[in-house]
Amino acid sequence: MSEQITYADFERVDIRVGTVVEASPFPEARKPAIKLVIDFGPEIGRKKSSAQITVHYTPEALVGRQVLGVVNFPPRQIGPFRSEVLTLGFEDGDGAIVLAQPGLPVPDGKKLL
Repeated sequence: MSEQITYADFERVDIRVGTVVEASPFPEARKPAIKLVIDFGPEIGRKKSSAQITVHYTPEALVGRQVLGVVNFPPRQIGPFRSEVLTLGFEDGDGAIVLAQPGLPVPDGKKLL
């Protein structure tokens, strides 16, 4: 188990739901990845993310899918691409990433509580 944190620590991580509006291959990445543009609603807007999710997902299958992302990390330069949010997921039994997403549709931009 990880080190325990307080609820105030958890509140500092801004995890929001957004809808993938664009997805494209990212052949320049060192590890196979897909470039995403995610709409996090009117307050946050559209943000870019690089996600190593090529085992279970194709760019075409991602458009329209809701995902969870950390929107208050600083941007990270990944090769020629500037990733603005961390798209969240879990490793499956083989180490491939499965996206974290809500079980039912929710408005884009809603915060994980």
